[in-house]
Amino acid sequence: MTGRNETSATLRARAEVDLDALRGNVRTLRARAGGAALMAVVKSDAYGHGMLPVARAAREAGATWLGTATPHEALALRAAGVPGRIMCWLWTPGDPWREGVEADLDMSVSALWALREVTAAARAAGRPARIHLKADTGLGRNGCQPADWPELVAAALAAEAAGEATVTGLWSHFACADEPGHPSIAAQLDLFHEMVTHAEKEGVRPEVRHIANSAAALTVPESHFDLVRAGIATYGISPSPEIGTSRDLGLRPVMTLAASVALVKRVPGGHGVGYGHQYRTPHATTLGLIPLGYADGVPRHASGRGPVLVDGVRRRVAGRVAMDQFVVDLAGDTPEAGARAVLFGPGDHGEPTAQDWAEAADTIAYEIVTRIGSRVPRVHLNEREARDGQASE
Repeated sequence: MTGRNETSATLRARAEVDLDALRGNVRTLRARAGGAALMAVVKSDAYGHGMLPVARAAREAGATWLGTATPHEALALRAAGVPGRIMCWLWTPGDPWREGVEADLDMSVSALWALREVTAAARAAGRPARIHLKADTGLGRNGCQPADWPELVAAALAAEAAGEATVTGLWSHFACADEPGHPSIAAQLDLFHEMVTHAEKEGVRPEVRHIANSAAALTVPESHFDLVRAGIATYGISPSPEIGTSRDLGLRPVMTLAASVALVKRVPGGHGVGYGHQYRTPHATTLGLIPLGYADGVPRHASGRGPVLVDGVRRRVAGRVAMDQFVVDLAGDTPEAGARAVLFGPGDHGEPTAQDWAEAADTIAYEIVTRIGSRVPRVHLNEREARDGQASE
């Protein structure tokens, strides 16, 4: 859902997405990338922020690539008329390879089975596929192991010679870039150099080589190569507290999660609150009902700990987070029903941040924003009429 501030005031709950903040983050990341191009990663509905408005805003601010996990995400961007380079990397057998070829996607290949499927799709489409060969330099997820790399490179070069593929990229992914100084960072970078060198000696001429994620883009400049992939940092969230806060990094959180207080009531001391009565009021007090729950993505693990700003004061979840709602102890205060409750935002006005919720739930801030469910409308602020790079900077 897209709207303006006046629209947001009528909603039970809303995730307000500040596209000007996102544009500013993209500009900051472009500057930090040096001479490398910037890919804005918009997988998982743009980390919960709304894929299409975010993709368009990122393009406007100068992201020359967009990245998705699944082909269906990438094809949805194309179906909406988003032009330019789009890479997707999480393919499975039987996925829509031909549609990907015809949509001019850049598609990741980690194994011979994937190369066979994408070249078959290219033959059916009557045009070569654009592929990025992924090297497993130590993360141990997707990607080709070093021992199998020569065979994959040779097969990709044969596909190029047959007019079935163009190797447009060589890439990998860090395991521990969010832990500054971790020995695996240098080890992965060295191995990536070796695997790229082998491919290029054999005749691969990639347009881009890339390994840097948000954390590496911000802290490991020698990893930038031709392209950096900015995921969580695009949304103004630090990849990890060890690297610094959003403010330290020159980033601004993009999402504010807010709700209207549904009910305020007085209760006596000793009153149980929520399932299991994990919280009992220590004395007579007031309780506020917040109409968001774990079905909306509020983590149940933050029961009793999650922070909320109500009536200008930070409160905490009282008792368990339920499916659709939770309670805060207002300590005798009596805000009106309909008062604004802010679970997280940039932190400018004393509201908690996504990182505060991550710490309350023993998780990472990525999960906090990405898990906000579809029942919560996204209200996109500062959306422009220009579309798909027409107002690029």
